[in-house]
Amino acid sequence: MNESTQTEAAEGTPQSYGFCSWHNRFADGVRLIEVIEQGSGAGGTQYACGPCRETYRLVPFADRP
Repeated sequence: MNESTQTEAAEGTPQSYGFCSWHNRFADGVRLIEVIEQGSGAGGTQYACGPCRETYRLVPFADRP
């Protein structure tokens, strides 16, 4: 019997492996937090891992009203 060993994320919560802008390291489960418009001169995106989202009370971009 084949059983998955991967945990499934809740529906509608995209997660991935990437660079966390808050603790400056790669981590699992990063989510997009902020999109910085290029018109401001900086441009780019900021991602945060689960522990940093909890510590700094960050709301993922996709979860905002």
